[in-house]
Amino acid sequence: MRHRKSGRKFNRSGSHRKAMLKNMVRSLLTYEHIRTTEPKAKELRSSCEKLITLALRNDLHSRRLAFKTLENHSLVKKLFDEIGPRYIGGGGGYTRIIKLAEPRKGDCAPMCIIELTKRAQEAPAQDAPAATEAPAEAAQEA
Repeated sequence: MRHRKSGRKFNRSGSHRKAMLKNMVRSLLTYEHIRTTEPKAKELRSSCEKLITLALRNDLHSRRLAFKTLENHSLVKKLFDEIGPRYIGGGGGYTRIIKLAEPRKGDCAPMCIIELTKRAQEAPAQDAPAATEAPAEAAQEA
């Protein structure tokens, strides 16, 4: 019986499953969105949301727990300094799963995109206020 046993097996050994989820968490935190199958995304969601919750605590013990999963100091720094502060005051729901209409070609597996709900702003958005100041200065000179 499967009483109180959580998590999907994905027809993989335990070490392979653990390594796969670690790699997917690293990719999601690096690129802030990835394309994968629906069951993998649903399993990945819980792992990623636990790490973001650790980032909201922002203490040394939380950093060490996050490093245990991520095994990358620069990624832990990004998680705690950039990603975590975006979600201050939120009560969960840090990731979003968007189902895609087209299944995967080879085996017809249902595909989706998993992404962080609050993504980083792109650089051109920061340059936009400078562009609005230039016409105002030109009007004052005339």
